[in-house]
Amino acid sequence: MFVEKKPRFVLGLMTVAAIVSVSLILQAAGNPFLNSIFMLLLFYTVLPGWICSYYFRKRGVKIRQVLFFRGIAPWLLPTIGISLLVMVFSTSIYWLLLRALMATAPALVDLLLTPQPLPDVWWYLAATGFIIAIIAPIAEEFVFRGVILNQMAELFGLWKGIGFTSLIFAIFHLNFLGAFVFALIAALLYVKTGNLLAPILLHSANNALAVYQAFAGASFMDWLAVTGVSELYTKAAPNLLALMISTALLLLVIGWLSRGLATAAQASDRPNS
Repeated sequence: MFVEKKPRFVLGLMTVAAIVSVSLILQAAGNPFLNSIFMLLLFYTVLPGWICSYYFRKRGVKIRQVLFFRGIAPWLLPTIGISLLVMVFSTSIYWLLLRALMATAPALVDLLLTPQPLPDVWWYLAATGFIIAIIAPIAEEFVFRGVILNQMAELFGLWKGIGFTSLIFAIFHLNFLGAFVFALIAALLYVKTGNLLAPILLHSANNALAVYQAFAGASFMDWLAVTGVSELYTKAAPNLLALMISTALLLLVIGWLSRGLATAAQASDRPNS
């Protein structure tokens, strides 16, 4: 048993030693941008890699079984459309959240609406944008949909598993309701296609749009985006309209993705009943 685990133990020890060494070197160099990029890469590569490799190895699952290009083409346009729809919903629901907080925590609202200046370092912005738009979606989808969703579905059944996984995902994001709806759709995409590439594309499109708005300083939803306390009131009408329309359309999308999954859900729930 020890002989079988020794190479894995040595590899893990070497990985930890390498991480500590690089971190110390970057700290000594005194470049906060390099250190920030390193920590982001560490969080989105090493940690998800350990979690997923352990889970897939334990279950005997190959990556090609859950991530493949076959049959993904018909989902490309729907994924882009859903991503835009989720962004409209997230923006309007965030406005509603801020409006609700104004009555009890105006200081918090003012803090959330205070713009954070971006550093004038092009390579840092490019690296951060790449990590957020490409690496982070891959890592998060493998962990949340590839591992946690499957575990939750086995324990509680398909629908409760989707709900619990979406709840956990939302807890780690500022816009809780927007993140929950996004996670729900991502989970349904994965269950519907059996392919992690579908939710990865959705996640990547969503993050890429967010990066563009944050880094390029240009918003294609100025009519919705709130940048100051006064706009919580002046942009109430368009946000309410966007919230109602996007909610209705997202319910249709969820119904469409859920079609045909009832049988799978019953089969998944039966052993736990």
